[in-house]
Amino acid sequence: MKKTIALKIKSLYRDLSRKEKMIADFVLEHPNDIGNDSISDAAAKIGVADSTLFQFAKKMGYQGFKDFKIAILTQETSSTAAIHEKITKNDNELEIALKVFDSNIQTIKDSKALLNGDSLRIAGEIIQSSNMLTFFGLGASAVVAEDGFHKFLRSPITCQHSFDYHNQLIMASLMTEKDCAILISHTGITVEMIKIAKLVKERKGKLIAITSYPHSEIAKLADVVFVSTAEEVVYRSEALASRITQLTIIDALYVITMFKNEELSQDTLCRVREIISKSKKHEY
Repeated sequence: MKKTIALKIKSLYRDLSRKEKMIADFVLEHPNDIGNDSISDAAAKIGVADSTLFQFAKKMGYQGFKDFKIAILTQETSSTAAIHEKITKNDNELEIALKVFDSNIQTIKDSKALLNGDSLRIAGEIIQSSNMLTFFGLGASAVVAEDGFHKFLRSPITCQHSFDYHNQLIMASLMTEKDCAILISHTGITVEMIKIAKLVKERKGKLIAITSYPHSEIAKLADVVFVSTAEEVVYRSEALASRITQLTIIDALYVITMFKNEELSQDTLCRVREIISKSKKHEY
């Protein structure tokens, strides 16, 4: 699946240097110029050295400027700009709701384009071999962590989560090399979550990070990183929009885990469904 340059730049933009942001802005505004120019011509238009432009292409994940150009010329057109138009005072309730729906749909599509098969495979193997799976997150991310915990309770993997930060610190401090942490942080730079991530690694635990910024400090500490991306719209922060993709990424990891442990998973699901069914009111 092709990934648009815009998506890659968005996920890395916050952590770029001043000159790298100059290049990023130019690429977003004038993709055809970059796609048709030589590296010297493009660098001259932007006002940076050839080597800076070459290193930018490498940071975007390409072997060099030539591969970067090819990616620009063959990238899929994103409809994000059309979908994320600002909600206006003239919009009625249905129009507002439809724009929110469209925004969430596009957010999932964008994050889908950034998925990596190797990362999914490695994360699946880590989770399946773990004695304990612990979910970490604060604020809005804590809600995502709780949702993940609730899902994985139905899996053969023993898991835990707490909304309380002190409890999360204790859980991280008790991890071993046979345990795995799934840490959710939109920014990847929350001080408390960085402390948790460092503690997990000190205890030699495995760390799976879900963040919108793949060059953030938490991402650098992780064994596997999944990028959740979202466009900012009025009255909805990026962190709120990215929650949709964070939940979807965890859904994918859950389904992968269940299918890779099909026999044990069926047994666990049957026991869960049996006990839950007893809590329902049956009418005859």
